Amino acid sequence: MTAQAAQLKKQTSHRRELYQRAIRDSLLKLDPRLEVRNPVMFVVEVGSVLTTILWVQALLRRGEAPASFIGAVALWLWFTVLFANFAEAVAEGRGKAQAEALRRTRQTTQAKKLSRPKHDAGHTLVPSTSMRKGDVFLVEPGDLIAADGEVIEGIASVDESAVTGESAPVIRESGGDRSAVTGGTRLLSDWLLVRVTADPGEGFLDRMIGLIEGARRQKTPNEIALNILLAGFTIIFLVVCATLLPYSLFSVRAAGQGIPVAITVLVALLVCLIPTTIGGLLSAIGIAGMDRMIQRNVIAMSGRAVEAAGDVDVLLLDKTGTITLGNRQAVEFVPVGKTDGRALAEAAQLASLADETPEGRSIVVLAKDLYGLRGRAVGTGPLSASEPRPTGMRFVPFTAQTRMSGVDLPDGTIIRKGAPDTILALIADRGNHTPPDLKATVDTIARSGGTPLVVARNGEALGVIHLKDIVKGGIKERFGHLRKMGIKTIMITGDNPLTAAAIAAEAGVDDFLAQATPEAKLKLIREQQTGGRLVAMTGDGTNDAPALAQADVAVAMNTGTQPAREAANMLDLDSNPTKLIEIVEIGKQLLMTRGALTTFSIANDVAKYFAIIPAAFSSTYPALHALNFMRLATPESAILSAVIFNALIIIALIPLALRGVPYRAVGAARVLRDNLLIYGVGGLIAPFIGIKAIDLLLAGLHLG
Repeated sequence: MTAQAAQLKKQTSHRRELYQRAIRDSLLKLDPRLEVRNPVMFVVEVGSVLTTILWVQALLRRGEAPASFIGAVALWLWFTVLFANFAEAVAEGRGKAQAEALRRTRQTTQAKKLSRPKHDAGHTLVPSTSMRKGDVFLVEPGDLIAADGEVIEGIASVDESAVTGESAPVIRESGGDRSAVTGGTRLLSDWLLVRVTADPGEGFLDRMIGLIEGARRQKTPNEIALNILLAGFTIIFLVVCATLLPYSLFSVRAAGQGIPVAITVLVALLVCLIPTTIGGLLSAIGIAGMDRMIQRNVIAMSGRAVEAAGDVDVLLLDKTGTITLGNRQAVEFVPVGKTDGRALAEAAQLASLADETPEGRSIVVLAKDLYGLRGRAVGTGPLSASEPRPTGMRFVPFTAQTRMSGVDLPDGTIIRKGAPDTILALIADRGNHTPPDLKATVDTIARSGGTPLVVARNGEALGVIHLKDIVKGGIKERFGHLRKMGIKTIMITGDNPLTAAAIAAEAGVDDFLAQATPEAKLKLIREQQTGGRLVAMTGDGTNDAPALAQADVAVAMNTGTQPAREAANMLDLDSNPTKLIEIVEIGKQLLMTRGALTTFSIANDVAKYFAIIPAAFSSTYPALHALNFMRLATPESAILSAVIFNALIIIALIPLALRGVPYRAVGAARVLRDNLLIYGVGGLIAPFIGIKAIDLLLAGLHLG
């Protein structure tokens, strides 16, 4: 209970600090140079200044209306601007708190700069701020990594909790997809040689801080379009209200009765007619969308990326780690022809000795479990743990282009394992024939959803390794939700078409790309974009960089390579490929929130016409009093009630703008219908209830 009370006290204190800072910032945002970026609220601010001048004039007994009325209108117009500024300041304040936490992790450290990129080269201690792109430095246990970089030598355990919030250490090593390191993280074991990839002030933490604080936040295309629309409405109503004064003066003179409409009333009319609700909340909605990404440990490089996520039509999802649990395991050796199981297992194990992937390690383990085999030199028996591998062995690593790996032994024996079509082509090139049961074995494993790897020795097939994948629980239901939203899912895999088809059917994806190479991924993205679709994908390797650069929403893993991280427009600090689905949902929620509040704002303005227009012109045209079907107490009370409601509705909608409209997996037509029904009809009804309630309160307090 004490711990809960302390946590609650901490949250309350944090919230109080957030609101205090937001109040201060909302006052600073009254600077016209800042306010002019929001045309709607800038017009309200100009109106506030004008009515304040008229109020001072009324105090000097030269006013067009009672000073109390003009002063009340001016006060609530200022509140309207302040409430809009407050909404933006609260949204920015949440990001600033996170930025300050990151800034505390960024500190000047001493870097061990090397004279040449060798571990045994001499080093000199220099400030981390002096390190430039291309410099190489040594990191040893306990050292803070001085700058963003790429590991060029070594393998070590790194604590990245300062950036990711994840306490478990991660492995960083040279030459793979886990070679990128971030400045400000700490080395826990071993040593690394790191080549700097970012100059001071341009590192990952610097970019994160700048993005979170909103200093570099640029308006998205949809935001710009909506701002233009709102500015257009504002200009139209500004022209209309400006022409009403001469019309009023002419009507009074022509009729010989009535009183011209007051400038204060025209300003109040203008503010109630222009879309101040969405104008005041639009920026906060965009900032809150990026903030929701940050809360899920995803850094969006721009608001455009978050918005694009909401418009995505196609998701490209890597099979391993996203759709399946990853780490496929070898479960069976299936010999073909005259080969026995032990010979197949020995060849498979030799071909996997240098394979550090989970699949490669599982092959070595399976050979040991089934046949008691350990790393062997041909004809010399098992190797002990302390005995080195035989000299002269040349290991061939797996690549996405060759799609096979293996080993060349000193006696000239060549062993290869890889995708069936690749090994079959190798066998054909050698002029050898494939055993009749090989294709049947491959097809059987593939149809079962497994992955077959064919093993060949000297161009002759020995058999097949059965690797098994496990589809994640609940993933089929999530794909079903995406389908309801009109989003197509495509599984990307290096597996053969039969295996891919079996897993695609089990997972419930709409399509798949089998035997995917980097070129094939890029081609698929371009084909989808040519059809007018927006494409989202994840990646972590250097070979993913071209496709990530082409995709509309590109999410790189924090554990990935530097080229992948630079090509992407989002970065997942948790390195969880499945999070792409959540990112799309957050983008959809952002667009739904903006659409819902825009609908509410416009409907709101329509309803306010009926309250303020009869009151505004009743002095010029007394007959208009018949349109006062809301039975508002006096014209002054009606105008003031509308202005007060116009200000209060902004503050009332701030929680919804920051939290977002509840996300539901439905199609665009259903979202539009629901928005019109809930927020459109609600926006029409709310002003009648709110303005009438405020009018009753003003009349009861004799303030109207």
